[in-house]
Amino acid sequence: MVTRRQFLSGMGGAVLLAGVRARTAARPWSGDAVAAGLLDPAAIPKYVTPLPVPPVMPALGPLGGPADRYEIGVRRFRQQILPPGHPPTMVFGYGSSRHPETFSSPGWTVEARAGRPVEVRWVNELVGRDGGFLPHPLPVDQTLHWANPGGGTAGRDSRPHFTTTPGPYHGPVPIVTHLHGGRNPADSDGYPEAWYLPDARNLPAGYAKYGTKYADYAALAEDRDGRPWGPGAAVFRYPNDQRAATLWYHDHVLGMTRLNVYAGLAGFYLLRGGPGDLPTGVLPGPGAGEDGGGPYEIPIVVQDRSFAPDGSLHYPLSRRDFDRFPGPYIPHSDVPPIWQPEFFGTAMMVNGRTWPYLDVRPRRFRFRFLNGCNARTLDLKIVTSPTARRPVPAALPFWQIGADAGFLPAPQRLGHLLLAPAERADVIVDFTGIPAGTALYLVNEGPDGPFRGDPHARPADPATTGQVLKFMVLPKTGRDTSVPPDRLTLPDLPRLGTESLTRRVALLESTSTAIPGGGPAAALLGLVEKGGAERPGEGGPHGGMPHAVTPEGGEVGRALMWSDPITENPVVGATEVWEIHNFTMDAHPIHVHEVPFYVLDRRPFSGGSHGPAPGETGYKDTVIAYPNQVTRIKALFERPGLYVWHCHILEHEDNEMMRPYRIEG
Repeated sequence: MVTRRQFLSGMGGAVLLAGVRARTAARPWSGDAVAAGLLDPAAIPKYVTPLPVPPVMPALGPLGGPADRYEIGVRRFRQQILPPGHPPTMVFGYGSSRHPETFSSPGWTVEARAGRPVEVRWVNELVGRDGGFLPHPLPVDQTLHWANPGGGTAGRDSRPHFTTTPGPYHGPVPIVTHLHGGRNPADSDGYPEAWYLPDARNLPAGYAKYGTKYADYAALAEDRDGRPWGPGAAVFRYPNDQRAATLWYHDHVLGMTRLNVYAGLAGFYLLRGGPGDLPTGVLPGPGAGEDGGGPYEIPIVVQDRSFAPDGSLHYPLSRRDFDRFPGPYIPHSDVPPIWQPEFFGTAMMVNGRTWPYLDVRPRRFRFRFLNGCNARTLDLKIVTSPTARRPVPAALPFWQIGADAGFLPAPQRLGHLLLAPAERADVIVDFTGIPAGTALYLVNEGPDGPFRGDPHARPADPATTGQVLKFMVLPKTGRDTSVPPDRLTLPDLPRLGTESLTRRVALLESTSTAIPGGGPAAALLGLVEKGGAERPGEGGPHGGMPHAVTPEGGEVGRALMWSDPITENPVVGATEVWEIHNFTMDAHPIHVHEVPFYVLDRRPFSGGSHGPAPGETGYKDTVIAYPNQVTRIKALFERPGLYVWHCHILEHEDNEMMRPYRIEG
């Protein structure tokens, strides 16, 4: 238990921790990488590889019938991520099981239509040529509350107990795929405990082959759709009864999402609208244009990665990499031995290539941006010089026409795009009038460390992580028939009714006393209670979990664990406001599965309020909750089932910053 006095006096420890993080992030990325035996990011050639545009994922047959059907597997393979001359990189990736040439990271794009269902059989194909399972290439921390196949049926989906500090897990890899932004039945949502292992010949005796919820969901889905899942697979059905939007699919297994996504498990799912959900005016299109060029609509996922000299992905093997804490680790303290509170790579990767270039014409392009980083918040801008001292004046604006869950009410002219992990922005960039031969650069002015919303924070290293993508303007060909973005009329947005309930939830952090000066042992969600009452915490892995108190002392954040009873249970048809109180020093991107929501406002603990940013004025599914503020969102809950809400900093969601919630039907 932490009293109000202890919490406020402990702010000195929190300030010290912030300083430690800042110093770690401020070390030169190039020298830091070399000292750690990694590939020097400054030595990786930039803008020598063309930007790959993910092709369309092939369906099982002609589109039609009750649903468009796909079979998408997960495999391990080598891909040329670094420029030619460097070794290829071992990755996980998605692809059509019947088309081996389609496997890549990111996966090929699923094209879907609003109102038309899509059925995907997701297959865990992480087996070798001999049929034996392939272990994870990255270090899996077994001390978290995670899938834990080695625990057997009784111990799966649990936090194991150890008498000595364990090394990484080397067993078969569990997966389960979540369609991020989809409004789907619970059995098709990719629930973290609905994972499954590959159908390998040598699964160790006693291992659980699937997670706690898998069998229940398989039975429900088969009763409804008539399709058995089969070993090593799951059949998910997406009704697509929602607005056109930029969705994406990625792995979501309990306690190791950060590693499966970092290894490559992500891809776009573009949901296109029907007659009532189309703008008035022609948008730049995904196919070949009338001038013979194109495509002029391009999905772009930005991710950060670190590499070893042999081309392999690097993810830290020890907590020591984060803050130099040498232990003791679990079970001799509350500090996990491998888990990183956040991870920031030293190189920028776009659509599966480091620092690529894109040839553009002097016309309008539509870009579907996704922040696919584990923890890094991006602040993107188009400029004329990639290495100029930041902040750099924007050379071209972004015209944002859509956010996570669909079109905005009107186009927004922006000088920069702020995207936290999992956020998307649908934008038009107009290169009209730019002379052929001009080079422009997409740069990142977000920090090389935790994002706190500080406009004066040190930006990313201009020589490495501050650069993203080069645009090279080619001569004009043909005619651009798309409509200038300021003349577009976007579809009307459905409005939500009056809320029936307001929920008050909390974002918290557990600080370890084993680390000199303090340091995070877990990121947490919980409830906000009135009155500043001092009550014991509940359900922590090592006893009680702490409270956090607003500086005024009027509200208490009570931490809850993944395994604690459900506390968020809206009924079908309810419209609710969720007030997200951030008691931590970092900003957190909060994702609520199943429901699109409006951002109402943000209210600093110190008083006052301000409305959503221009790019947040449409429906969202992920929102940045800033430190020492209350972020208020409003949603309509329409489909019953068990879902989750969580922070989308993947290291956070993997270590307790995720909670189940149930829509009661």
